[in-house]
Amino acid sequence: MKNDPFIYIKFISKWKMFCWIILSFCLTPLTLNLLSRIITGVIYTSPTLHGLVNEFINLFGPGKYDAIKNSPLMFILYYLFILGVFMFYVFLFYRHEKKKYDERCFMQIINEVHYIANGNFDHQLPLVQHKELSQLAIYINNIVSKLKASIADELRLEQAKNELITNVSHDLRTPLTSIVGYLGLIDQDKYKDEVELRYYIDVAYEKAIRLNHLIHDLFEYTRFQNKKIEINRNPIDMSEMLEQLIIQFRIQLQEAKLECRQFLLPVKLMVLADGDKLARVFENIILNGIKYGKDGKYLDIKAYEENQVIVTEITSYGEPIPKMDLPFIFERFYRVEKSRSEDTGGSGLGLAIAKSIVELHEGTIEAFSDEEKTIFIVKLPQMSLK
Repeated sequence: MKNDPFIYIKFISKWKMFCWIILSFCLTPLTLNLLSRIITGVIYTSPTLHGLVNEFINLFGPGKYDAIKNSPLMFILYYLFILGVFMFYVFLFYRHEKKKYDERCFMQIINEVHYIANGNFDHQLPLVQHKELSQLAIYINNIVSKLKASIADELRLEQAKNELITNVSHDLRTPLTSIVGYLGLIDQDKYKDEVELRYYIDVAYEKAIRLNHLIHDLFEYTRFQNKKIEINRNPIDMSEMLEQLIIQFRIQLQEAKLECRQFLLPVKLMVLADGDKLARVFENIILNGIKYGKDGKYLDIKAYEENQVIVTEITSYGEPIPKMDLPFIFERFYRVEKSRSEDTGGSGLGLAIAKSIVELHEGTIEAFSDEEKTIFIVKLPQMSLK
């Protein structure tokens, strides 16, 4: 925004502008008269200047001097001088009003900043008709917006921390309660026979294993979120990795009575990644497909290259993910099954860890679900073969 002089004129009231023009008009002849008296007095009181005037008259002659004095050029110069004096007073009054306008804008900015400083971060500074102050207002608005976003992020982090503590407390307490309960029964010899004792020990052992898995997942998730985990990147053929995973889960697929259909092209789909961590991503997705896709007959695994991106799709045909849950399945401790049952849900960290791993590889992971099928799509940058 430029400091156009006409911008300031718009903010001067018409009556004040009229008064300034009239005042300038009145001061102009007074100033001309004063200047004429001063110049005449200086010339006639100074022998040197008076002598120069007389020499000029004698040089050109009285007639020529009067002709020059009354010539159209002198007439024009005289009226230009009058106009100059008039414009000088107009400029002085303009500068006076401009200074007052700048002071008003500056005080407005100060008041607005003071209002924001009291905690009103939703407020925005108005953009005044002033180049420098309007730029200042824009910068302050940007700072306030960033500060507001930072405060919102801090509140979200605080809320996330509280939710994390609540969820961890719940998930740790459940197996611990069972372990303590069954070990207490054993300690108090409250079992009928060796079979019941063995049952109590098995239950406590299973709960301890679940507790260990939960603590491990929580530790891994924290490391991924804090970016404190190293990624050992190596060339990985996604087709080969997926084939190995299919073999690895062959028994689980048979037990779930699922047929794994492969749609893998006979070409190398190379990515630069940490093989162990990337395998964990697909292990989690495949396990979810087996666990929640038992009602379907197939588990489809497809990989292909698209615009220098390696795309992997894992499709199951079991129970769909509700639309209201779909946007949140990659959040930590979020479960579609809300009862937090050990039979139908894991730690609630698997997909959150998978998303963190994929993002560390500059990739994306997303899910789509309808009544027919559920698809998890993982996209990773293709490794350059140059």
